[in-house]
Amino acid sequence: MQRSDGVVILIIEGGRGNYLPFSAELREKGYQVNKASSGSAGLELLDVVRPHVVVVDAASLRTSGVRICQSFRISDDILPIILIVEKDISLPDSTDANLVLRLPFTIQKLINRLRAFHPTDQKHIVQVGPIELNTLTQLVTCNGRQTKLTPRLVKILRMLMENNGKVVERDPLFTEIWETEYTGDTRTLDVHISWLRQAIEEDPRNPQLIRTERGVGYILRA
Repeated sequence: MQRSDGVVILIIEGGRGNYLPFSAELREKGYQVNKASSGSAGLELLDVVRPHVVVVDAASLRTSGVRICQSFRISDDILPIILIVEKDISLPDSTDANLVLRLPFTIQKLINRLRAFHPTDQKHIVQVGPIELNTLTQLVTCNGRQTKLTPRLVKILRMLMENNGKVVERDPLFTEIWETEYTGDTRTLDVHISWLRQAIEEDPRNPQLIRTERGVGYILRA
């Protein structure tokens, strides 16, 4: 299961026919989901659940969702709102939603969009180019994917990110991460670098971010 780090969602949702409700799928992914069957019912829950994001599944309500978004925006002018509509629904040039998603799409796409509104403690965030590393949750986000890393992989990636554009030599890297003076066999480092590439590279076999400097070490080019 992908971790959602305590993100609270208020979803306005009706029946979805033969389709699994987004609320059920989001709960399976670890989100704290509060469901309301109408905009007015959702407004009553607003001060109770204090959501990080409101998802208005207007398609399931057979409406455009414009008025619902407007009512939430009046109640809270900074609360992120995601509006879900049918692909052929007509919307005004601007809505009170931060993001509009048109069906059909997968639950993964919705989750990817939700991540932009996750609350974060910035002191735990390290970002270089397309790579964002949360050292607290051990999550790395890159190329539209989010991967949970081991503590050792977090340390390696952070060291590479802090030295972006510079070669990090193998022996010092191994000594720092494994906390040992013995560097006679650093092949395990190669394995860990391979795992990192699988997490952040679009093509791990042809890495563009983590490059190998033969006989020297590794360099992050982000």
